[in-house]
Amino acid sequence: MIEPTYTIDEKKEYLHPGHLACQGCGATIAIRYVLKALGERTVVVIPACCWSIISGLFPSSCLGVPLIHTAFETAAVAATGVRAALDIQGIKDVNVLAWAGDGGTFDIGFQALSGAAERNDDILYCCYDNEAYMNTGIQRSSATPVGAWTTTTPAGGLEDRPKKDIVRIMAAHGIPYSATANVAFPDDLYKKVKKASSIRGMKFIHILSPCPTGWRIPSSESIEVARLATLSNLFPLYEIENGSRVRINYIPARKVPVKGYLERQNRFRLMTQEEKEKVQRAVDANWKRLLKVAVKE
Repeated sequence: MIEPTYTIDEKKEYLHPGHLACQGCGATIAIRYVLKALGERTVVVIPACCWSIISGLFPSSCLGVPLIHTAFETAAVAATGVRAALDIQGIKDVNVLAWAGDGGTFDIGFQALSGAAERNDDILYCCYDNEAYMNTGIQRSSATPVGAWTTTTPAGGLEDRPKKDIVRIMAAHGIPYSATANVAFPDDLYKKVKKASSIRGMKFIHILSPCPTGWRIPSSESIEVARLATLSNLFPLYEIENGSRVRINYIPARKVPVKGYLERQNRFRLMTQEEKEKVQRAVDANWKRLLKVAVKE
């Protein structure tokens, strides 16, 4: 299959000045490119998360498209409702985007997300993943990686459970399209959103979105640190079609050690060398598994 190519239109902007994000916020960079790809015929549904603050004070919004705020656990089902209302009116050319953080996706909102996937509802669900409940004070979520510090980490301990593999979980529902993306690779993100918008049914994109405050990094290093996650294969870029066809979208020309990514962030400062080596082994095993199941092109 020949994949279509897309060029990002630098003149189109649906994210306007006046938003309330912190400097270096990956979630703000992410939505800028997502909306560039989707265009003005889009309705955005946002549950409780950083973006329920970033968008601005009601009745104003920094987004140039309709925006609906909803409860923490209801992003997917609210988006499904919007889609149903549009369908009843015969409006088929409007994208419905559920835009949620990892807490509202991996944890609190998972029941609604799984239900939407099981029904194959025609929505695009994007999770901007900053790996903790950042809006309410950097509490641990099931997206928090091994070795990370959070404000709910027991004294003297670190996160010791592996991060939930949300993309494989979503693919297991048999949905038409699921993928990973990274704000440090905007062309890849843009292309995946464009592709998702052309597919009928449930689409899910997991976007790595650094949070300088929670990750304990300078805001100026947000993109550089995010890029290291993919260059080290800790956060590979790939897509899964119809629940089984895996395609790797980016293979680093020169893989960098995971410790380079970990040591740039003070949230990992308490990790021992042995713990970092354990993470490296887990990353290597996951990458090997991904290469094994991916289609050869």
